[in-house]
Amino acid sequence: MTAQVRAGVVGHIEWIQFAVVPRLPRPGEILHVREAFALAAGGGAVAAVQLARLAGGARFLTAVGDDEHGARAVAELRERGVDVHAAVRPGERTRRGFTYLDDDHERTITILDPRVVPHADDPLPWADLGDLDAIYFTGGDVEALHAARAAKVLVVTSRALDVLRAAAIEVDAIVFSANDAGEAFDPSALDPAPRMTFGTRGAAGGDWHLSGGAGGAWEPQAPPGPQVDAYGSGDSFAAGLTYGLGAAMEPLEAARLGARCGAACLTGRGPYAAQLRA
Repeated sequence: MTAQVRAGVVGHIEWIQFAVVPRLPRPGEILHVREAFALAAGGGAVAAVQLARLAGGARFLTAVGDDEHGARAVAELRERGVDVHAAVRPGERTRRGFTYLDDDHERTITILDPRVVPHADDPLPWADLGDLDAIYFTGGDVEALHAARAAKVLVVTSRALDVLRAAAIEVDAIVFSANDAGEAFDPSALDPAPRMTFGTRGAAGGDWHLSGGAGGAWEPQAPPGPQVDAYGSGDSFAAGLTYGLGAAMEPLEAARLGARCGAACLTGRGPYAAQLRA
């Protein structure tokens, strides 16, 4: 990873409370946690930190509620090397969530609030996005997606398909979990179709396809240590993929870098303890 990539994220933050447990509680059961902690997380935040660790910095355009959680989230991400620009929504609450981390290394997430995403009329440095080599988009309004398109490479999560359909623009790549029914989609139903799609399959690797029909698969990457938990692994993959495409890597090479990022994240508690560094 010798290329100098200017990378960024347009998307959302969540304030997540984590509880480390041996297993999920049964109905009606009281379960005592071994460890509890809270972090700024969610797909946009996790990807921004992973990009910052690969590229030496990353720009993050986002929005938060007018509350303590939003202020803490922005401060924490800046401490982690992210250049955060956050619009503050008066009277709104920063999205919160609760996550169990169990002994099977799985994460089980409950979301408590609506997602807060940036809008193009927010006072954020939208005009500077054209200076970036790559952007990962996890959420925003249609005009925000159009602003993100100014980057050389634009990668979008499949969870933002409603915005992508409304924007009617070509993106370089869509990334999704092929194991998650909630992220399934038909690329041919998008107009215009994305140039590339990348579907992750966890420990089985994943598949990539070009709009012209070519494609292939990437092999899983072995974690560089014992597995701890899966929180943030998919978002770290997306960040690594975005970095790779921004560095003009071939699709398979970029996906392999993403897989390395996802595998590294698996070996740390929570999203940031073990993310891959350049």
